[in-house]
Amino acid sequence: MSIRLCKYLADRGLCSRRQASRLIEQGRLQLNGAVASHISHIIPGDQLLLDGMPLPAADTKQVWLYHKAAGVDCNLNPAKSDSLYHQLQQLPVRLHPVGRLDKDSCGLLLLSNDGELTQRLLHPDFEHPKEYLVRTEPAPNAQQLAALAAGVHWQVGPHQYQSKACRVWPAPHGFRIELTQGLNRQIRYMSRAVGLKVVFLQRQRLGELQLGALAEGQSRLLTEQEYRQLRHSLGLSATPADNGVAAG
Repeated sequence: MSIRLCKYLADRGLCSRRQASRLIEQGRLQLNGAVASHISHIIPGDQLLLDGMPLPAADTKQVWLYHKAAGVDCNLNPAKSDSLYHQLQQLPVRLHPVGRLDKDSCGLLLLSNDGELTQRLLHPDFEHPKEYLVRTEPAPNAQQLAALAAGVHWQVGPHQYQSKACRVWPAPHGFRIELTQGLNRQIRYMSRAVGLKVVFLQRQRLGELQLGALAEGQSRLLTEQEYRQLRHSLGLSATPADNGVAAG
């Protein structure tokens, strides 16, 4: 079975689809002796080269749980000292963030080289639940919590947004919220819409994965059982398939 080149590279954990597109645009990928294009597909036995050299071997598929600190930017820019890029360089395999947390937020962020799993987690149709702890000024009242749970509207520039109904319950100096949407800075805009200012925002759960006692700035590899369960919960096979394309 053939597979599109960008998807192949992402599924193998060699780079993201966006990075693969850049390599194609730059003419740096060669497929069976010819310069690859955006419509190139690969089948088992094909030869794929980068700058005329065999690609590095794909790392074993992994998912890591990382406790992102506030002030760390999820944009992977090596020129910026606050970029997540520098934390990723300390890990033993090449990983990319699965989604993002805004720079001012902290908490659970998944890191992975499993492109298939990443695409499934980020696809909005699957509505994976994510739980957050939020502290606000002032503390919310019952009416504000009810409004958040029912769904609120906000505008950013010319764009209009509406949150879906969600679970919200009180917490000291704030609230907990479970979302299935992933709109940009959603909780901050939702809070502002009911007269609250977010002063602390931490993602504590994604699906069944909990931040738990993992210290800020630390990461841990999911166990094989956790990884298999995560893939199963996403409707994927327990073990990612090897596409069998020759690296050189």
